[in-house]
Amino acid sequence: YAPWCPACQQIELTWESFAKESEHLDITVGKVDVTQEPGLSGRFFVTTLPTIYHANDGVFRRYRGSRTLEDLQGYVLERKWEAVEPVAGWKSPSSLMMHGMAGLFHLSGWIRQIHSYLTGTLGIHVWISYAIFILATLLIGLFLGL
Repeated sequence: YAPWCPACQQIELTWESFAKESEHLDITVGKVDVTQEPGLSGRFFVTTLPTIYHANDGVFRRYRGSRTLEDLQGYVLERKWEAVEPVAGWKSPSSLMMHGMAGLFHLSGWIRQIHSYLTGTLGIHVWISYAIFILATLLIGLFLGL
């Protein structure tokens, strides 16, 4: 979820109720703020919010059902998750590829912070900041090419 997301805000009360019932369902329910954990959103390849995953013994399944409390509980109690195909091995959050994707998400966050520092703190014009990034990209490419 993200704090600014209207759909996330809409499901928040339902999700909190589901979390309170989790002890009776013998499950653990959590939520992750993708603005605070960009690496996790990269590992799970989150492209829409909110995104719900069911994880059991290292096997991940994306929940695409209704977002009512009854349907969320039924998904667990009636073991409907067994009929859902697990996330493909190469797209699994524990795969090497998704670890790399998490790294890219972290890198983009660092680039954003550097840009904010250059333009906000140092007062450099936005286009000069872009030019610095272009130059850095070219120099890194030349260095790696050598």
